[in-house]
Amino acid sequence: MLAQRTNLFGSSGTAAARAAAKAAVDGGKEIIDFTAGEIWSDLAPAIRDGAIDAINSGINRYTDTIGITELREALARKISHDTSQIWKAEEVAVTSGAKQALFNAAMVLLNPGDEVIIPAPYWTTFPAQVLIAGGTPVFVDTRANGYVPRVIDIQAAVTDRTRAIVINTPNNPTGAVYDVPTLRGIADLAIDRNLWIIFDECYGDFVHGHHTHHPIASIIPEVRSRTLIVNGFSKSLALTGWRIGYLAGLQEVINAVKAFQSHTTSNPNVIAQHAVLAHLRRGDGSYESRLRSRLASARQIGLNVLSSLTRVPVPKAAGGFYFYLDLSRLLQSASGNDGPTTADDIVDSLLSKAGVAAVSGTTFGDPTGLRISYGIPPEKLRIGLSRIVEVLNAWE
Repeated sequence: MLAQRTNLFGSSGTAAARAAAKAAVDGGKEIIDFTAGEIWSDLAPAIRDGAIDAINSGINRYTDTIGITELREALARKISHDTSQIWKAEEVAVTSGAKQALFNAAMVLLNPGDEVIIPAPYWTTFPAQVLIAGGTPVFVDTRANGYVPRVIDIQAAVTDRTRAIVINTPNNPTGAVYDVPTLRGIADLAIDRNLWIIFDECYGDFVHGHHTHHPIASIIPEVRSRTLIVNGFSKSLALTGWRIGYLAGLQEVINAVKAFQSHTTSNPNVIAQHAVLAHLRRGDGSYESRLRSRLASARQIGLNVLSSLTRVPVPKAAGGFYFYLDLSRLLQSASGNDGPTTADDIVDSLLSKAGVAAVSGTTFGDPTGLRISYGIPPEKLRIGLSRIVEVLNAWE
């Protein structure tokens, strides 16, 4: 009955986890929900005022397919600052969230049978979109190297059919931040083998401790012509529901994206575009600073609670706003005593026994991982994490 491509993918694993949490709440249970990849926060004042001004001005019509010129110019200035290179508005497409930017990239770059290297654990949408575009995802396991891929492993995965490498730093779900030598090695490999780099830096505003986020084109300027930058405002401005992202790359690629997007969604939401433009023009950075400060505080609270884990290492949580737990040792010891055998089992137990919802690493290609978002309201954070520690420590 359905098209064959529908067999290539299922619903997003993170969306399914959120749905399970909601179903438990609807069933009368009190649930602390760690599943959502978003920060619970008020709007930035410039975003709110920009949206209201646009509405009061009667702005309600189509814009250019890939966004209003003023917004693309502002984004080009931002990217120029971030990468220390000059970018033009013609090299930027505004999209309905970063997810559409990634989908656009896959659809205009990939031919059937092309391979795309994706470090694992991975955000579940990466391989799904490659498959929809007719490509083949090729996974490189990063678990033995602190969730940062080894360049030698990526190199070993390259074949004559390899078309692109997906780089997501800071990483969702693991929170890993890629260091300069790793990024330099990947850039050199892409140049040498004529590969595209799809560089997803949606969590780039959130790095912790001594770690630093490095746009790959700022390290190796020559790789810019092989790089598509994917970013948005869902994370950095806590605007998940507003759906504004962007894609930056060669003008030839952006022209193809414009043509493709004209047949899918056309322009992104016009009010959201003007709201983000207002923030880029008027924002003084104080909102972002408060958001980072709040997350830093939540991260420290969470690490303090998780330090009580007995057979699960305390996560580094170098970037983003996730704690990613390595459950491999716990699962190995518990499985021999009729305990859990995969992260899915642990997620089910946490929901039923502790009233806590988290995302199984199976969603991200890792049956021994557990993703916990600490972007939730702070009053629930300590309680929920304490429940997780209690359940995990109870298994013999």
